[in-house]
Amino acid sequence: MAEYELVREIPNLCRNNQMRDVFFSEVETEDPVIYVRQFLKGKDITLSSEQRSDGTVTVYAVCDGLTQKFIFTPI
Repeated sequence: MAEYELVREIPNLCRNNQMRDVFFSEVETEDPVIYVRQFLKGKDITLSSEQRSDGTVTVYAVCDGLTQKFIFTPI
């Protein structure tokens, strides 16, 4: 099972506020997209992902009109 540092970013939708919530954690998973789908289970979500050559996987999740970004960096 692969080990990743996970950065989860949630933008603030309030006008004139550029801040965002950012959470850091370490996770073990074989597939980051499946991890996000299970993390947001029970919700109607749309996922898309990008994989870079260094192994970093970015997963974008749109859930109830709110876009969250999950960045998985191999440890």
